[in-house]
Amino acid sequence: MFGRKERVQVLEPTVAGSEFTVAVEGLMGAVEAGGELLPPEERRMAEAVLTKAATRLAFTGKHTVVALAGATGSGKSTLFNRLVGEELSRPGQLRPTTTSITAAIWGSDPAGELLDWLDVPQRHYIEPMRRGRVEEDMVRDGLVLLDLPDVDSHKEAHRAEADRVLAQTDVFVWVTDPQKYADAILHDEYLAQAKNHQTVTLVVLNQADRMRLVEANACREDLVRLLASDGLPHAPVLLTSARTGLGLEDLAVALAGAARTASASRARLMGDVRREAERLRPFVGDHESELDPSTDTELLQALGRAAGVPIVLATVQKDYLHRSGRHTGWLPTRWLARFRPDPLAAIGLHRKASTSQAGEFSELLARSSLPQATPAARAAVDLATRKVGARAAEGLPRRWAHAVQDAAPDQGGLTDALDQAVVGTPIPHHRPAWWSVMNGVQWLCALAALGGGLWLLALTLSGWLQILLPEVPRVGPFAVPTVMLVAGLLAGFAAALLSRSFAQVGARRRRVKVEQLLQERISVVASERFLAPIRDLLARHRRTRESLDRALGRR
Repeated sequence: MFGRKERVQVLEPTVAGSEFTVAVEGLMGAVEAGGELLPPEERRMAEAVLTKAATRLAFTGKHTVVALAGATGSGKSTLFNRLVGEELSRPGQLRPTTTSITAAIWGSDPAGELLDWLDVPQRHYIEPMRRGRVEEDMVRDGLVLLDLPDVDSHKEAHRAEADRVLAQTDVFVWVTDPQKYADAILHDEYLAQAKNHQTVTLVVLNQADRMRLVEANACREDLVRLLASDGLPHAPVLLTSARTGLGLEDLAVALAGAARTASASRARLMGDVRREAERLRPFVGDHESELDPSTDTELLQALGRAAGVPIVLATVQKDYLHRSGRHTGWLPTRWLARFRPDPLAAIGLHRKASTSQAGEFSELLARSSLPQATPAARAAVDLATRKVGARAAEGLPRRWAHAVQDAAPDQGGLTDALDQAVVGTPIPHHRPAWWSVMNGVQWLCALAALGGGLWLLALTLSGWLQILLPEVPRVGPFAVPTVMLVAGLLAGFAAALLSRSFAQVGARRRRVKVEQLLQERISVVASERFLAPIRDLLARHRRTRESLDRALGRR
């Protein structure tokens, strides 16, 4: 048998208020964050526990509700009467022997509201002068002792009544006997479900006087073994005899200790909270995926093709060459470029100088006239988005995984957003300095050719009119005017060819720069329109997971 000191220690459940608050807030946060993504039944049970916790802790006074529960014929009613010191609960002669709940209340604090919540009709307040012999050396103020109907009663209403009160009590005292201590109903339906309530659970092996001491201790050791397999390895087990008084003092001390701490209700509720958190935890994963659209090349490429980015880039490159030709092209043919259509305007993109960019960029306005995405491009987007959804759903339970994969927007809305991203991308339109230099070279060459041509024209007219002019200077065998005309034309043409080569390099650089700008815009669209709903779900999952871990005391 356990000694007095050990019994007081094992039934003085202590739970810090802050620890209990963290657990309750954790479960509450998990239910709120998880919402419809948690199984309805498990969520309902968690909400019921939170409601019960709020209701139980709202009652005034420091009462500790202890329930004597057990099977038919275990002697719990007789044990109840011995602890009270008078015959309040009358054991019947027929099975079930206990058909209604009886309460014994110690102390002067009012317990009416609490007993109304427990729905206990038979209430007996134990006055000091009527306390029993076992009570004389201890204080049990605040103790509310209940004698429950039999948990194995053949009447379903009696079992339901016992179960109802057991769901609301603070401390469990399971009373059994040498014949039924291994009963499957007791262990499978009750004790095995109480692993989170070990600190508020006491098991009494009653009617020990019917056996020899050796046999009683052997039964007790076997019961301890069964409790360990039920998940209650530290639940104390007492040998008692309501008839002879064996172990009653130890039992009374244990109950007095539970009442004295006044925290058994928190310990019981803490067990409920953690039980529900454990019940919900399998429906939440252990981690969340990290999504970064800027690193998902396949997704960005698919979205880019669907948005017509390759066409835009080719057009930007062509536009650069077109504008470069108009500034650096060979003057005799440059005017022809004015009759060529603006490449950007050809696809419905129009430039407007942006004041925010100090004139260095053009903003493409209005909706583009880009061709609709091809079926292959749409299929590529669908495949890429499905892959992203699958990666985001890795490691998540079924409900969360399906929600993540269904969170992607429809392609119609995504296409519109991509189109607006394209037309809203600032396109560099500043003139490189070398355009002005080559334009000056072209004009110098043109002036030289024009001067040579006019000179030759003047010489021709003078000969026709027989006007004597000074001798024309020569460069080797060629007259200077001829050199000026031919050299000016050839130098201008060569400068145009050189400018074209420079323009090819510049066009490729402009293409790369615009591609980066478009990729940034498309990445923003992917993040805001496609990944944002998925990120929201993953954030909900993270809050649910972290809240459940707080409720379970994990850091």
